[in-house]
Amino acid sequence: MHVVDHVVVGVYLLITLGFGIACGRGQSRKEFFAASGSMGWFVVGLSVMATLFSSNSFVMYPSAAFGSSLRVGLTLVAVTLMAPIVVWVFIPVYSRLKCETAYEYLERRFHISVRCLASGLFILLRIGWMASATFAASLVIASVAGIPQNMVILSLGMIAILYTMLGGLRAVMWTDVLQFFIFVATILLSVGLLISRSESGVAGIVDTYFQGRDGLVFDFTPSLTLKYGSWAILIGIFLEGLSAFGADQVAVQRYLSSQNERTSQFGFGLNLLGMWIVIPGLLAIGVGLYSHFENHPEQLRPVLQEHLATLDKSPLLSPDGDIPKAVRSANLQDKALPQFVRLHFPPGMIGLFLAALMAAVMSSIDSGIHSVTTAIVVDFRDRLRPGWKPADPERDVFLIRVLILLVGTLSVTLACFVGPLGDVFDIGKKTTAAFGGPLLALFLLALFSKRTTTRSVFSATLLSACVTMFLIYYCDHWFAVWYWPIGFGLTFVLVAPLNLVLRPCNEPEEPALTFRQVMKTHPAPPKSVA
Repeated sequence: MHVVDHVVVGVYLLITLGFGIACGRGQSRKEFFAASGSMGWFVVGLSVMATLFSSNSFVMYPSAAFGSSLRVGLTLVAVTLMAPIVVWVFIPVYSRLKCETAYEYLERRFHISVRCLASGLFILLRIGWMASATFAASLVIASVAGIPQNMVILSLGMIAILYTMLGGLRAVMWTDVLQFFIFVATILLSVGLLISRSESGVAGIVDTYFQGRDGLVFDFTPSLTLKYGSWAILIGIFLEGLSAFGADQVAVQRYLSSQNERTSQFGFGLNLLGMWIVIPGLLAIGVGLYSHFENHPEQLRPVLQEHLATLDKSPLLSPDGDIPKAVRSANLQDKALPQFVRLHFPPGMIGLFLAALMAAVMSSIDSGIHSVTTAIVVDFRDRLRPGWKPADPERDVFLIRVLILLVGTLSVTLACFVGPLGDVFDIGKKTTAAFGGPLLALFLLALFSKRTTTRSVFSATLLSACVTMFLIYYCDHWFAVWYWPIGFGLTFVLVAPLNLVLRPCNEPEEPALTFRQVMKTHPAPPKSVA
């Protein structure tokens, strides 16, 4: 790393800490948790995009394009198809009911027990997600910067925890905006550099990538084991996106920080536009990497040799053969981008690349620990143990900051032990699918099934989460995205018979607060956009 790279990284880290200090003055609880409901559509949209895109995605898309195919690009189709449901169903419900968390709605629809179950599943899901997302990008940072991975995780974790403790949601969201623009600048410069180093230009890169290979864009073969199968991406990512953007406190907290319902809806539209910019750019990086290393295979030799040093010699991984193919066969595609960065990025650009990865790591940590802390405080402490809430507002904010420190420390510590779960794509999906699929089904049943009872939906959600975890452990050869529809579908399958077996208990006397009932009894807010 050149001195310019150190300056770029240092300036970025100082700016993020500056956001925390600037936003931390005179913090109230509402300001800390919801930015006083004052955020505009621009900040809301880019914050949602940067937060839920995460470091997993920043590493995974180039890796997938280099290693297997462009089929993962169908993510854009799946996310676009689920967008109307988020915009016209989930956002209006949260806005009109003025919920503090997404799971408050479930208590008003069913019972406090369902709220606690859903919030607990979210907490487990998000802590696992934070750990996997932090691990993913820190692996690349450590490889490029030449420092131990655990040092990267601990250092960036401490900084993210610090500015989140100081500045609350406002600081987190403004750092997300900064991180989005760093993502975009890094992607554009990386694509430009890959094109400039290709002797045959864009046409040659594309020809090399598709030469002699079929099914790179679509493969509708019905299979549970096919990696990046088109059916798995369309169905699984549709459900994952609907869960992340509609039933996850990370996104919901940003909707609740906006000035009104319309602001949240416009913000989500900007988030979708951002995904249509960032994902194709990351896939283009993967295509460029494939072409570059096919034409210069010897540049991947150190990656393979480093891997072979930890194993017994294997003919399949012999550096004397097809090196790029051997790298992909050994599941080392995550290391292709760092290797290109080390060899070809000029001074300053390496620093920007590292800043982008650091932004991805810290965006995952700050949003995760803030939303998990909100769920713990609002859904558990305030609801189940209201006597524990301090009468002094300043002491309340102090205790919330202490809890952020504890949650952040746990998540960062877990990130140091994620590696054995698999590549970055599998890590991300496995750590969220077991809880995310049943959680999404729970919300949809609450919104659209007025006959579903508390006991049946509680039991079905819990059983589905347990069964999905069992399958993830014993059927780990299945493509990770399939666990989303499995957990989601199991919940629906179990609810119907459980409705017949389990009698209603503590059901609300008023009509079920379904989506239709919310729209009927709670008027729409003014349509101004801030």
